[in-house]
Amino acid sequence: MVQAYVLVQTEAGRAADLARDIAAIDGVTQAEDVTGPYDVIVRAEAGDIDALGRLVVARIQRLDGIARTLTCPIVNI
Repeated sequence: MVQAYVLVQTEAGRAADLARDIAAIDGVTQAEDVTGPYDVIVRAEAGDIDALGRLVVARIQRLDGIARTLTCPIVNI
């Protein structure tokens, strides 16, 4: 299982609605709208790194109003 934080920049005024939409996606365990350089922080999980990439690219980035994402896989050191 691979887990990651996905930092999301949205179009102005869309953060709350997109956080709700993202939270409903399978594989997303949490999505919160925040302040700062990113508008939504997502915690997601998938079976492997490729599946995580597909979740971000095919499901999250395709939502209308998403400007940019940054995926940060969680590592256990």
